[in-house]
Amino acid sequence: MSSLSRLLDAYPMALGLPPAKLLCRTARLNLRALTVALLVALAGCATSERTSDPPPVLIAQSTWRQVDRDLLVASRAATGPAENYARERMASWRILVQQHTEAEFIPWFTSYWTRQWLTMKVAWYKLSTGKETEPVENRLAIYLQKQYHGRVLSPVAKQIDPDVVMQQATKTYVQLLGQQLQGISQRYGIPREQFDRRLKDIPAIALTSPAVHRASLYQIVRADPLDRLPAYVALIDRLRNAEGGVERGSSEAGISSLAQRTSEKLAADLATSGAASAVSAVVGRAAGMMISLGVAGFTAIARENERPALEAQLRGNLNAAFDEEWLSLMENPATGVLAGVYHIAGQLEVSLAEAATRPAKFEALPRGVPRPGEQPQRGGEAGYDAPPGYPRTNR
Repeated sequence: MSSLSRLLDAYPMALGLPPAKLLCRTARLNLRALTVALLVALAGCATSERTSDPPPVLIAQSTWRQVDRDLLVASRAATGPAENYARERMASWRILVQQHTEAEFIPWFTSYWTRQWLTMKVAWYKLSTGKETEPVENRLAIYLQKQYHGRVLSPVAKQIDPDVVMQQATKTYVQLLGQQLQGISQRYGIPREQFDRRLKDIPAIALTSPAVHRASLYQIVRADPLDRLPAYVALIDRLRNAEGGVERGSSEAGISSLAQRTSEKLAADLATSGAASAVSAVVGRAAGMMISLGVAGFTAIARENERPALEAQLRGNLNAAFDEEWLSLMENPATGVLAGVYHIAGQLEVSLAEAATRPAKFEALPRGVPRPGEQPQRGGEAGYDAPPGYPRTNR
């Protein structure tokens, strides 16, 4: 074998060639280089195919009109659950307020000592009335409102707060709306980027303030959490502090009318009892002399006899005022607990209704070729694959 190997090595050398082993090694190296070059070429082709931009998808104007209609349907569908949530929570809030009014405020207001104290306050208000001083009724109303808030509304708010109900109802609406938007782009075969661009053109929050207080439909459904969106924060703050808004509390109108009647009644008591002169006499004296058991001219027994009738009258007046207040909190689209929902839904309604009524414009496509977002129907004609609730019509 060794002789044969030497012969094989010697023969190529005799011809001026390298030995056989060297030829094999060279061939293997050349094969490896060729393989590497081929792989690099194939990878380059694949990379070129991946990096090339896909041709743009043309969306018919008629398809966009249908998308706008679906957005309107989605907004209205999201409004219903938000309204149901707010009504359920506010019904519970109403019961709690009535319970605390019955248990805390009415007994306090109709008690003998409270009436005595209120008589003293009315007398003092009358003595200190000047050109720059508010009327007695207004000052008494402020005092009674503080008492009502402290004895009724503040304890109830620890369980159910109308301001929190308003915010949660708005978030419920936005969350449900965002969920329904996910299927619209898929239904019509619209690329995500183009669909998001459309959402960015639709105003959802539009306050008459700087641009930071405006937000598109895209912004509100993509905000996570919604509380960090400046436009949403500005909207809630405006609704919370609006006159008659949820932050103002409840039954202020009832308390004001109550203060008016109470002030008139106590003023009449002062006129007949001589309490005004008694209060005048103690001005400048020791503080301990200011409260007298006979200042109102009525005994505790007389007050107790009047108490059932007074409680019934007070209960009726407060209930009537409270019912009106509750309806305002529920139904007023500008200041109620659904004001945030109605603001956003109203903005979408105006914007999308205008877009949906524009005349349709069609791109020139070959006959029989379905437009993006449309599926061929029987007979080979293209038509909308409309969502449930919309009539299917051929175009």
